[in-house]
Amino acid sequence: MPGTELPHSSGRRPTGAGRTAVVTGASSGIGAATAARLAAEGFDVVVAARRMDRLTALAEEIGGRAMSVDLTDPASVEAFAAALDRVDVLVNNAGGAFAANRVDAADLDSWARTYEVNVLGTVRLTKALLPALRASGAGDVLFVSSTAALASYEGGASYTSAKHGVHTLAETLRLELVDQPVRITLVAPGMVRTEEFSLTRFGGDRERADAVYAGVPEPLVAEDVADAIVWMATRPAHVNIDLLVVKPRVQAAPHKVHRER
Repeated sequence: MPGTELPHSSGRRPTGAGRTAVVTGASSGIGAATAARLAAEGFDVVVAARRMDRLTALAEEIGGRAMSVDLTDPASVEAFAAALDRVDVLVNNAGGAFAANRVDAADLDSWARTYEVNVLGTVRLTKALLPALRASGAGDVLFVSSTAALASYEGGASYTSAKHGVHTLAETLRLELVDQPVRITLVAPGMVRTEEFSLTRFGGDRERADAVYAGVPEPLVAEDVADAIVWMATRPAHVNIDLLVVKPRVQAAPHKVHRER
């Protein structure tokens, strides 16, 4: 109605000043790009992974802190959490695909590794850091999922199953924490060309890894996903981005990608 004043939101929350962000899987790809973008926004960034040589170089470059953690090791996760005095943002980025076998040729050890890294490791660290995230008064838990959590495709069952697990983990946690000052958000990237993801999936076979992107004019790059993550983490505190799906324009679905010949 004319003259009626709408309630004001608190506006955009301060960028990163005084806030600490933890990024897992930060030694390369989306994790490294996200850490750099968060640092540029003024966050105190803790880069976490197992490869300390890469982490140390990244931390020096962005002015962050490098801390080693093995998400598959409960003792490592416990020690990591105990060493942090504050956490405002947790970016659960660590994960990956380790095989591309059909179900009738499934390598169950690979399945176990995929689930351990993508799902159980994420649960371990999230559980360990939730007290600090609650204490921040405006915490963020951001899960880097995948369009593989939204659709299935041949040869992808171990990875799609794990990412479906991450997706429902986030949705369940959001229900459980609805009365607490912690946001639960998901970003689901489509085709992203990074230096390691496909190479790891195909066991170091460069030819097969490169074939994934063959003819695709502009797949996403790590910085595209990092932009989305930082945008989600810097919304006003009352705004929750439940799920943000980010794909290159030429990808209509996981199995439908335009390729130039």
